[in-house]
Amino acid sequence: MSSSDSRIASVGSLLRDAAILIRDSGSETPRLDAELLLGHVLRVDRATLLAAPEASVGEHHAALFADLVARRAKGEPVAYVRGIKEFYGLALSVDSRALIPRPETELVVDLGLARLVQALTVAPRARGQGPLLIWDVGTGSGAICVALAAACRRRGYAADIRLIATDSSPDALALAIENAVAHGVADMIEFAVADLTALADARPADILLANLPYVPSGDIAELPIAASFEPVAALDGGPDGLSVIGRLLADLPAALTRAGIALLEIGSDQDSAVLRLVASELPGWSAAIHNDLSGQPRVAELAGPAAE
Repeated sequence: MSSSDSRIASVGSLLRDAAILIRDSGSETPRLDAELLLGHVLRVDRATLLAAPEASVGEHHAALFADLVARRAKGEPVAYVRGIKEFYGLALSVDSRALIPRPETELVVDLGLARLVQALTVAPRARGQGPLLIWDVGTGSGAICVALAAACRRRGYAADIRLIATDSSPDALALAIENAVAHGVADMIEFAVADLTALADARPADILLANLPYVPSGDIAELPIAASFEPVAALDGGPDGLSVIGRLLADLPAALTRAGIALLEIGSDQDSAVLRLVASELPGWSAAIHNDLSGQPRVAELAGPAAE
């Protein structure tokens, strides 16, 4: 065997060694992490990797892979290492400017899409009423608004809706704009820096969506090390995890139309607390909790008296 051949490793051996390094760093999914990173380097999907474990990987690609594995072994999330995260069928750009989109948040998009389709088909817009206004508060990477806009465009609703996406972080908003442009929906979304609904020229929304910080401050230090790479402001929901959500509740009567609804992502153990908070802060409003695919409480749907 030549010295050149000795430097050529196989897919299987690289994945095996990388998974050991990543596992020792505390990852709960070391093999999956390794597969995603090697697939990213080789520009192939996981199925292709798994189908050819004996395939050779050249020295250049092996070195690139080693660099990515080293970053993951230090705790950096796979999504940040790759620079992308799959969400609602889209490959979104992600980095430390914003929270990494979670699969659970797809329920917010599902419910938002269902409610807007219902609004457009059951009660068509009257002449002069304008498009349905949907507001994504605390948009972060833009995952919710970009996914919703892309779904509406595919279904032929692009002309029937208008989206506003706001965030208090200019850096996060810049990332959201990048994702909107990349997926061809930037023309459907108005972006603005704003704290919650503090956008002076916005008319009330028909549907308001939000994935705001809801991790109790005392629990931040106990999160997996990967979360330490994400913006603390996107995670920290105050002492009980509901400080930011509580501030949004106070805004809802002015931020929604009389028949409008709000869909708010919550922690899996916060359903009872959220219902109590709504009853206290928004008397007369209805509140329903929707479970995610794992059966955990995930989204609170709120509506004022006129919407019932």
